[in-house]
Amino acid sequence: MEPSPLPRRRDFLQTTGLGLMGWPLLSSVLGTAESVLAQTAAPTTKAGAGAAAAPLPALNRFPRMLQDWLVAEVRAAEARGNARREALKTKADAEAYVKSAQERIRECFGPLPEKTPLNAQVTKTLERDGYRIENVVFESRPGYKVTGNLYLPTKGKGKVPGVIGVCGHSLNGKAAEAYQSFAQGLARQGQACFLVDPVGQGERFQYLNEKLGSRLGGGTSEHNQMGVPQALVGEFLGTWFVWDAMRALDYLITRPEIDTKHLGITGNSGGGTQTTWLCGMEPRFTMAAPSCFVTTFRRDAENELPQDMEQCPPRVLAQDLDHCDFLAAMAPKPVIILAQEKDFFDNRGSTESYERLKKLYTLLGRPENIQLHIGPDPHGYTQSNREAMYQFFGKATGIPAVAAEPALTIEKDEELLCTPKGQVAEEGSRTLMTFTKERAEALAARRKPLTGDALRKAVRQVLRLPAVADTAPDYRILRSAGQRKYPAKGYCTYAVETEPLIHALVTRLSDEALTSRLPRGQSKAVLYISHRSADAELRSDPFVQELIAASPDAAVFACDVRGMGDSQPDTCGANQFLGRYGSHYFYAAFSQMLDRPLPGQRAFDVLRVLQLLADAGHTEIHLAAQGWGALPAAFAAVLSPQVKQVTLKHALSSFHELAVHEDQQWPAAVMVPQVLQHFDLPECYAALKAQNLQLIEPWGAADGMK
Repeated sequence: MEPSPLPRRRDFLQTTGLGLMGWPLLSSVLGTAESVLAQTAAPTTKAGAGAAAAPLPALNRFPRMLQDWLVAEVRAAEARGNARREALKTKADAEAYVKSAQERIRECFGPLPEKTPLNAQVTKTLERDGYRIENVVFESRPGYKVTGNLYLPTKGKGKVPGVIGVCGHSLNGKAAEAYQSFAQGLARQGQACFLVDPVGQGERFQYLNEKLGSRLGGGTSEHNQMGVPQALVGEFLGTWFVWDAMRALDYLITRPEIDTKHLGITGNSGGGTQTTWLCGMEPRFTMAAPSCFVTTFRRDAENELPQDMEQCPPRVLAQDLDHCDFLAAMAPKPVIILAQEKDFFDNRGSTESYERLKKLYTLLGRPENIQLHIGPDPHGYTQSNREAMYQFFGKATGIPAVAAEPALTIEKDEELLCTPKGQVAEEGSRTLMTFTKERAEALAARRKPLTGDALRKAVRQVLRLPAVADTAPDYRILRSAGQRKYPAKGYCTYAVETEPLIHALVTRLSDEALTSRLPRGQSKAVLYISHRSADAELRSDPFVQELIAASPDAAVFACDVRGMGDSQPDTCGANQFLGRYGSHYFYAAFSQMLDRPLPGQRAFDVLRVLQLLADAGHTEIHLAAQGWGALPAAFAAVLSPQVKQVTLKHALSSFHELAVHEDQQWPAAVMVPQVLQHFDLPECYAALKAQNLQLIEPWGAADGMK
């Protein structure tokens, strides 16, 4: 059973201002997905006279394994970053650190596109008391339209400071009350604010239905659907958000009303994310106020807090960067961190970031330019935080803010529309997905097929595989889990330590009860890599039964790689493994941030298990897998000399198909960053013909959640 998307709950969260993380938090409580353990339970069998036996739940003995590993990795990255920061002793050290942070951030966000004509148009003007609102459409890339409301003060003379406003995950984007409020509040106090719709929100839905709404629910749903496969072509959704805001700034400074000596950036939640990234990417900003985002990556990891793809920069943790470093890249310009006492973005991390930055700003001679404000409220850009921002920007620009926010008039959504029908798609705007498809096709056209050592080298490089140790891995011998109804008289499960804190769970079938080290003496072995649960699939999957029946003279092993079956995580809320922000997604996203893609980690597990089987005397190994397990199995088979035969059922046909199919249904856990810049799966399958590859019923882009 697939998890219910619960669009009504999602719409409720986005329209009530709970924003980015409200959806996964509420869905954790409500349980949007059936537990995979229940989903993979054995079918009910009859016992006695028509009595139904209770389903046998799949084994899940290591549910915290991936979480413990992740926390250790993120803590190590934080420790490396802290060591860099603690080594700063002089102003020259601090200046060098700022430059280093800027360079490392650029490495994560990748090259930016060239600037092209904005083709900006003002489509409507609203005259209000003391300010006016201009509804603006511009192109941040050719044919890719962005909508925004420019709030301009009309009292006083001369040029005024300009602020880019970036929105959190409101379904109606720039029309959300909290975002109208800060933009209007700035304008009423003498500062212009250009408030723009993020992609997938407001007037920029990418997946339109017949009623011009989002067929995915908008916001977070659209972000991940379009953002997840971007990794395959070497793109990052956060870069697209950043670029839209940078082009909004390009438009803002063309306006004669704007004083370009004072340019600010602010936003809340997802907008706080954009503000933070922009501090590191856009040097023209002179002041910043990120709200309800800045904490530390460690706090997010330890608190099991999933976030959108645009909030998870690739390689950021491998670069020893943290939230504070994006603000450090702007030092010593004025920055205020806005947090909330009751926020799920842990304000302990906000305080830790502030303390780190305080040292840096002090070394740079401007300690007063970094501030922290923690409001009394839950997550949101509430009045307390808006007033702190007004005061801070007022001091930075020399335009004193009033003590309390002026009375505001919230506009109806329709008044703020920049397009006739309320969607840029109706005005011919390209969708983000067409750019991904275009890039995938361009890469395919110029990519030369790889074979032999060149292919193996590329696979190792793209998967970020560590070197395999010379000796076989150690393992634990697990006590019996009782009668599991496997197609054998006995079995033994081994927890194979593929790397520190990580175990692949490998079950060996036997003709006798077995609780001892791996038996020796058989040259032939079948190693099956599960789709979801080796335990459940050993009991009831026809493909597995056929493999066993066809190999009467081979030892049979079934394996769950990390995070699957016996080590399926129970984190990120109750029964959230398959949720859009569930644990499967959570570890895939963090793995990209660590520059250790999850498919590579799982392929490494298979390689280590193959090494163990070879050490036990198995010289003829038949590697078989299906579904999600076919991907790490294919990669391992390309690299392993131990594998003599390969059988893959329901293997992904190609990464290219995922990149060009806007409705692809494969999870983030199978995405390999930048893979299509180097090779695609058909090249791996071609190489495996030498190992007697059988491909059975490959799966396409729409099949990944079966």
